[in-house]
Parts: sequence; C-alpha cells; structure tokens
Amino acid sequence: MDNVSEVQKLEEKLRLAELGPDPAFFAEMLDDDALMDGQKAKAQIVAAHTPGSGKGQKFTKVEMSDFQFVDHGNAVVVTCKGTYEGPAWSGALKFMRVWCKKNGGWKIIAASLLK
Repeated sequence: MDNVSEVQKLEEKLRLAELGPDPAFFAEMLDDDALMDGQKAKAQIVAAHTPGSGKGQKFTKVEMSDFQFVDHGNAVVVTCKGTYEGPAWSGALKFMRVWCKKNGGWKIIAASLLK
C-alpha cells in the first residue's frame, strides 16, 4: 500500500475518533513532540478528546472534505476541511496535518488550523 493510501485510512480513523470522542486514538497517533500551531500539544489534544473531562466535544456529525495529500516519502502533508455538528458547537474548520513514518508506523508530528 502506498503512503497516501495508508494516511487516507488514518484520516478516516481520525474522523471517527473526533466523533467518538476517542482519546486513545490521539494518544497513539500523535507524536510525543507533536506541534499544534507551533506549540507542543499532545497532552492538551488527548485531554480535549477525553469524555467527562469537561473539554471533550460530543459531535453528532463529523464530515471531512476537500482533501489534498502531498507525499514526501517519509512524510505526507494533508490539508482538508472538517464540518462538525454537536450540541455545544457546530461549524467548519480547515486543517493542515503532517504525518511522518517513524519506526514503521505513522504519527502526526504537526498540525495547524488554517484560515
């Protein structure tokens, strides 16, 4: 399987983890030194997806679209749009994520909200 196909499957798992929410997915797939908008953010992202934390979004719908994948060998850059619906918040966000193949598996090493 090529890199883009592997990352496409992980992006679908990420969408389902957002819908869950599933903090274990983020704990596993985020690199320990992952940056979100330039700041180390793994602990905050995992906490934000932990049910009962007061932070965990409960979405009734999560749809991703407008994907672009750029394969750089050991890294794949993904841009996409996410549409979220839930009781606390609904809206659309644009993302950029960098997936890096490390030790035989993929990890998110950087992400950013795009304007």
